[in-house]
Amino acid sequence: MDESLVTVAIVCEHPMARAGLEQVVRDCPGVTLGVSVATMEGLDQAQPTGEAQVIVIDLPPGPYRPVLEIVAKLAVIGWPLVSSTWDQPPTALAAIRAGARGLITRHSDQRSVTHTLRTVAEGGVAVAQDLSERFLAEVSGATDGDDGGLAPREVETLRWIALGLTHTQIATRMGLSPATIDTYAKRLRAKLNVSNKAELTRVAIELGHLAPEQRRRYAVR
Repeated sequence: MDESLVTVAIVCEHPMARAGLEQVVRDCPGVTLGVSVATMEGLDQAQPTGEAQVIVIDLPPGPYRPVLEIVAKLAVIGWPLVSSTWDQPPTALAAIRAGARGLITRHSDQRSVTHTLRTVAEGGVAVAQDLSERFLAEVSGATDGDDGGLAPREVETLRWIALGLTHTQIATRMGLSPATIDTYAKRLRAKLNVSNKAELTRVAIELGHLAPEQRRRYAVR
C-alpha cells in the first residue's frame, strides 16, 4: 500500500449506505479504504491503532449530547467526516465545534461527497454543497433555532441559568412568568439530555453560549 495514501474508516449501520460510501472511497484518489463497520463498537474492535486518518460516520439517531460525544471521541483518533439528515440535533455547527472536519448529508451526491472527503483527507475542513446554505445560516445566526436545536428564547434561558439566576430572576429579566421559565428549563434538559443545573451550565459553555470567565464573573451567589 502506498504510504502517501490517507486511510479512511467508515462507520454506518445501514448496509446499502455503507456500500455506497465504500465505493466513493475506492473511487477517490489519494485515499484508501481501511475498516468499514456498522457501529462504533465495531470500529474499536476492527481498527488497528493509529491507522485511520479520516473517519466517515453516519450519525445514529439519539439524544443530542451522546451524539456529539461520538464526534468528539472520533476527533481524538482521526478527522471525522459526519453524515446526517441534519433534521434533528445536533446542528451542523455543533458538529464542527465537537471536532468534525467534514459534513455531508445522507442525500449528498457522489461528486459532493468525494470533494468533501478529499478536502478532509488533505487536512482541510469542508461542507457538502447541499449543506452549505444551512451551515452559513447557522454561523450567521439566521436560523430560528440554535445549537442543539434550541429556540432563541431557550438559548437566552440557558444563558441565565448558567449564570446562576433562579427561575424567578430569569422570568423578571425576560418579562415572562416563572411557569414559562420552568417549561423552558424542562425543554432544555430534555433536548440536551441533562438532568441538573450544573450539566446545563457545562453545555452552555461547550456550545459557546457562555465563556467560563463569564460564569466566574457574573454568577449569582
